[in-house]
Amino acid sequence: MIIQPKIRGFICATAHPVGCRKAVEEQINYVKAKGKFNGPQRVLIIGASTGYGLASRIALTFGAGAKTIGIAYEREADDKRTASPGWYNTEAFTEFAHRDGYYAKNLMGDAFSQEMKEQAAALIRQDWQQVDLIIYSLASPRRVHPITGQVHSSTLKPIDKAFTGKTVDVFRGEVKEITLEPATEEEIANTVAVMGGEDWAMWLDFLAKENLLAEGIKTVAYSYVGPTLTHAIYKEGTIGKAKEHLKMTSDQLDQQLKAYKGEAIVAVNKAVVTQASAAIPVVPLYFAILFKIMKEKGLHEGCIEQMVRLFKENLYATHPPARDKEGYVRVDDWEMRDEIQQRVVELWPQITTDNLLQLTDIQGYRDDFYRLFGFNFAGIDYEADVNP
Repeated sequence: MIIQPKIRGFICATAHPVGCRKAVEEQINYVKAKGKFNGPQRVLIIGASTGYGLASRIALTFGAGAKTIGIAYEREADDKRTASPGWYNTEAFTEFAHRDGYYAKNLMGDAFSQEMKEQAAALIRQDWQQVDLIIYSLASPRRVHPITGQVHSSTLKPIDKAFTGKTVDVFRGEVKEITLEPATEEEIANTVAVMGGEDWAMWLDFLAKENLLAEGIKTVAYSYVGPTLTHAIYKEGTIGKAKEHLKMTSDQLDQQLKAYKGEAIVAVNKAVVTQASAAIPVVPLYFAILFKIMKEKGLHEGCIEQMVRLFKENLYATHPPARDKEGYVRVDDWEMRDEIQQRVVELWPQITTDNLLQLTDIQGYRDDFYRLFGFNFAGIDYEADVNP
């Protein structure tokens, strides 16, 4: 079939297998160009098929020579539709890893389920005996609780009072105001159930019970804080409550892992275009302004640049930089520089539909979004007939 992007809201309903492969290959080439670094050798990545999870896997395999097991919940192609981008990404990653002689195995299914935890434990026991690093990078909008069977769905809402602010329709290029009503207590609780730390703790508790945690075990989950501009909808909204719970979980896990001389970490990463971030009002406009400023200053990074920096210069560095006062590892340090954020604040009130292209990098944002699904890569004939 000839595969073209089909945009529905903030989702693209198609993915291009050749483009997804190219995206993975570009990230691998970046890591190889940066050279080898010391790192963990047996890594379980929960949420390994897109964004920061995929970039972590690529960085650790091709930078540190790690063996990886990746868990993802992705869709194969059928007669009517393409596979999901994460499915193509995983296939491409595995092919490249095996070609270069690296161990890479995949488990496809619901990471929230007890069944998937048992499958992962069996594979770790069979192939590695124990695991050195567990990366928790799930970005799911819903969770079926493995004990209660309850279905929890997350929401992106402010708390206590309605929020009115500026946002952008990325594909129409229209700047407009949006009002979001505050979340109910039930919506807050559901968001915490999906995006908080409960499942992360369940994974660690189960693998500990199965005697699969190596001495010196590290576990890291990813988070985002962002600037004051987005706090009402992000840090102080329903997502923020979930991220608070994630950090609280990290502190508890950190205590538990002392028995293994290990640690639990929350890494705060920079703003990048992902399927999850594209869904949050206000955030795409902030990203478009931020990207323009960071590119002008030569500080812009995508997922792979961030993950190389996280592992090489932080978590596995001989002399890692100090954590912040709340105990977070900060890889968003360039984004949050005063001069960057001051410029965002200056530009924000000026942005209109008419000057969007001049004052922001909305085109770069769009391009990043299309590339998530394998589109907009140079050298690929998107008119060609492709087997999905």
